[in-house]
Amino acid sequence: MRDIFLLIACCVLTTAIAQQSPEMSFEEYNPVSTLVVPGEEVPRAKYPFVDIHSHQFRMAEQDLSELVEPMDRMNMAVMVNLSGRSGENLKKMIANIESHYPNRFVVFANVDFTGVGNPDWAQNAAAQLEEDVRNGAKGLKIYKSLGLRNLDVNGNRIAVDDPRLDPIWEKCGELKIPVLIHSADPKSFWDPMDSKNERWLELKTRPNRKRSDTDPAPWEQIIAEQHNMFKKHPNTLFINAHMGWFANNLGRLSELLEEIPNMYVGIGAIIAELGRQPSFARAFFVKYQDRILFGKDSWQPDEFPTYFRVLESDDEYFPYYKKYHAFWAMYGLDLPDEVLKKVYYKNAIKLIPTLDELLFPTD
Repeated sequence: MRDIFLLIACCVLTTAIAQQSPEMSFEEYNPVSTLVVPGEEVPRAKYPFVDIHSHQFRMAEQDLSELVEPMDRMNMAVMVNLSGRSGENLKKMIANIESHYPNRFVVFANVDFTGVGNPDWAQNAAAQLEEDVRNGAKGLKIYKSLGLRNLDVNGNRIAVDDPRLDPIWEKCGELKIPVLIHSADPKSFWDPMDSKNERWLELKTRPNRKRSDTDPAPWEQIIAEQHNMFKKHPNTLFINAHMGWFANNLGRLSELLEEIPNMYVGIGAIIAELGRQPSFARAFFVKYQDRILFGKDSWQPDEFPTYFRVLESDDEYFPYYKKYHAFWAMYGLDLPDEVLKKVYYKNAIKLIPTLDELLFPTD
């Protein structure tokens, strides 16, 4: 009888605890840290900076003052709009910039891969790119659709290192313009969507981002195609967007930078990877300070301070702004001033020498 009473009491207690502590999903669980340590947000970059990775699709007709106000607030000297497209649209963007803020914006052209496989495609694409540069484009942006979605005239996937594209990369070297290229996506998008996948929440939230070895090809293959293309065109300068998806493996990225001297890297959309390895990342930035460029990717002004805080401060254990990207806390890299200057603007001036140097410190 005593055992029965004990069992009943345990059931009652368990029920009471359950009522006080309801079940919740991983998506809902988002605790506020009780840790009290020195540190504060960094709303404004220490030095004027170039955002090498932005997308502004309406720049042909939009009021550019809407962009300049938040740029000034955060100390952004120059925004590089990678979504210039080509032809008339690009000319209209350049005209709008020249009429209002001629030294605050730079536009990169884009290539239309429709028709790859036709005999005259490469010649026409290279000629169009040359015309776009004459009209004011300062570089070429290649979207991740190359290698993932673009098909040739026979319906086959166009590999990043497809030899039919070689005239484009050669033309960029001839014109001395950089190519900012995004290939593939994080490796986790190809991994099993299970409890071990760090991007599980993102894949659940955005299931269209899930990939596999047959959709459209293995991650390793697409990344290797990109590296092969870089090596094949040593006279062309390439900016590997998102650190080439190796921000979580800086050892391997170091090897690639040694193997491919014409490759630079941008830090857009991977700041959370850097902020969880402050010592290792700091050493990497110091060693490769001449090859790293600041970039954000999505235009969300309220998210830039997290980048400044990771790069500039020595703060501990502060949150990222998107749980589905990173559910961990971050730490500041406390980069030396000279490294900050190179990441913020000096390396960009080296790749785009037409930038107005009066916007930046003289030292």
